[in-house]
Amino acid sequence: MKKAIGIFDSGLGGLTVLKVLAQKFPNESFCYLGDIARLPYGNKSPETIRRYGLQVLAFLKNQNVKAIIIACNSASTVFLTEKEFEGIPLLNVIEPGAAAAIAMTDDNKVAVLGTSATIRSHAYRDTLKRLAPEIEVIEQACPLLVPLVEEGMVDDTITEQIARRYLSDIQQQHYSTVILGCTHYPVIKGDLIKVLGPKVNLVESGDVLAEELKALYQDHILQPDVGTRQIRVCITDLTDHFERLAHKLMAPETISDLERVVL
Repeated sequence: MKKAIGIFDSGLGGLTVLKVLAQKFPNESFCYLGDIARLPYGNKSPETIRRYGLQVLAFLKNQNVKAIIIACNSASTVFLTEKEFEGIPLLNVIEPGAAAAIAMTDDNKVAVLGTSATIRSHAYRDTLKRLAPEIEVIEQACPLLVPLVEEGMVDDTITEQIARRYLSDIQQQHYSTVILGCTHYPVIKGDLIKVLGPKVNLVESGDVLAEELKALYQDHILQPDVGTRQIRVCITDLTDHFERLAHKLMAPETISDLERVVL
């Protein structure tokens, strides 16, 4: 396997990021780690999330990756200031996601959806306010959305009903720019748009991280690969359900290798 780009998420939601990156960087190999056995990270303490994260980063380093992307928003909140891990470039989604939302909004109003851990950290709110003090920010924890995605409940009436409950204030206050502060949320984008309306601007982790990765090539921090690539997906718990869901989330991209690993 060529020297891959490592991607880390708490579950399968990060495959939404992997899929975008695989399509935008068609010659690159990827090594993805989804820590399904300890999902969700969103209800864990910062100390526990960081401990899990360091174990995952060490695993990816041992796979000889050339860069590591922390796709998981909850994990990103505890690695905010770190730009590398033992000499390997390290990307997280919080600051670029905030910057993308500021560029997108035309009314200086940004809503943030996330897990309980991400919202408790106020990482997006604080970053938005640092970059643009005039921005009005509303935050909403949506803890039930991750398990709904992991169960494959997409375009489902139950998912839509729960989304309506979480998003009622955002809808009523007419926020038109919304940060999807969890990699799972793009999977149910259709359900969210039904609630927020078709004109809503959604900031998604995959698009944001693609721009960050592109900058590493432009700055010659990374060198592009050529030739046949591999997409390796490692998860810490493997069941038939997760295997089917992984292939579904990645389609039409092909997973070269799907395996269970122990950290």
